[in-house]
Amino acid sequence: MGRRTNRLQGLWRDIGLLCTLVGALWALEIFDQLVFGEALDRLGIIPRQRAGLLGIFCAPWLHAGYRHLASNTVPLFVLGGFVLLRGRRQFFAVSLYGTVLGGIGVWLIGRGGSLHVGASGVIFAYLGYLLTAGVLERSAASVGLALLAAFLYGGLLWGVLPAAPGVSWEAHLCGMLAGALAARWTRTRRPARSRQS
Repeated sequence: MGRRTNRLQGLWRDIGLLCTLVGALWALEIFDQLVFGEALDRLGIIPRQRAGLLGIFCAPWLHAGYRHLASNTVPLFVLGGFVLLRGRRQFFAVSLYGTVLGGIGVWLIGRGGSLHVGASGVIFAYLGYLLTAGVLERSAASVGLALLAAFLYGGLLWGVLPAAPGVSWEAHLCGMLAGALAARWTRTRRPARSRQS
């Protein structure tokens, strides 16, 4: 009974964390629209410009309007929830890798004169993490989450290729690679089996 209660409490805490994260994104976007007239978006990543370095940390919190944020909200909640099922440590690590490593990648390879905002780099980091963890760990839980993520959001993988103008494929690609690196660096290793002679 106690273990089940702890699991339920942990689940509600994780849902609360995701709701707080998504709520903060929406509050910031509403604030930006109503108070600053979208001026905060200028704090996004501007490739290879010193002024754009701050965007590495700001870009995931900023969106180009309500429609942009709405398109990111559900995958952020779902894929972020899948990563949380693996543990809060993994969630915060993958979020950090997606933000910092993914952002540095965008700053380095992004199209000149472009401005990159949005949480999609972190979303792709979650997807890259889940898929890579499934391949590396091969446990029932990691493979199950990888298959579920692929079933629900496998179509996102096309987003790492240059496509529609105004879509940051660079953030998608760099976020995916950052998530894959996070899976490798935070890999859960199964204890080695002792050999019997």
